[in-house]
Amino acid sequence: MTQIIPAIDIIDGKCVRLTKGDYTQKTAYADSPLDVAMRFEDAGIKRLHLVDLDGAKAKHIINHKPLEQIASKTDLWIDFGGGVQSDEDIKIAFNSGAAQITAGSIAAKNKALVKKWLTVYGSEKIILGADVKEGKIAISGWEENADIDLNDFVADYEKLGIQTIISTDVQKDGMLEGPSFDLYKRLQDDFPKMNIIASGGVAGIQDVERLVEMNVFGVIIGKAYYEGKITLKDLKPYLG
Repeated sequence: MTQIIPAIDIIDGKCVRLTKGDYTQKTAYADSPLDVAMRFEDAGIKRLHLVDLDGAKAKHIINHKPLEQIASKTDLWIDFGGGVQSDEDIKIAFNSGAAQITAGSIAAKNKALVKKWLTVYGSEKIILGADVKEGKIAISGWEENADIDLNDFVADYEKLGIQTIISTDVQKDGMLEGPSFDLYKRLQDDFPKMNIIASGGVAGIQDVERLVEMNVFGVIIGKAYYEGKITLKDLKPYLG
């Protein structure tokens, strides 16, 4: 069953959304990420995608306190990303209550370190962040493009034991114009053993329905929820 995974993106400790990953196109939706997370849990949500946008830009974790609060006051399964780029960062994330971390920029920049993490923590604890901008892997809060092909990137980490990937088409993110269905179909066809989590572009419940029909592992929902395009009531039939 496809998992519904709301996103909370954090800047300055607040719940925000960007458009196409552009930090100058920021909308703040709530002062308390914890309040938003508790609302999700009350509705029957089980998983949360929590992103430290300050950390992604700074290249080290900054907003670990909201992670700590949400992990200690809810039972949500939290995957945490943004700024996890060192041994110290990954320790902070797991010690603060993350169930998994998303390795995005660091996976593109330092394969040896991520390989070490897979050995130390286990492949089930690491999600590969395979975000795409103009056909190449996007890194550093999507402000840079690595000259790495998506399929080569995913194939390398599948060989190392990665089981789950989150993939965002940066051009779709925050645009409310629909996800990159072709991207997820291609990933499913090329990597049938991988758990594919679709992220970016979900504009309404019809997009969720289509991704569920495709049987992706998970659907991340962000701006569509915060802008009232999808309600928690709409999501109820998909919460199992």
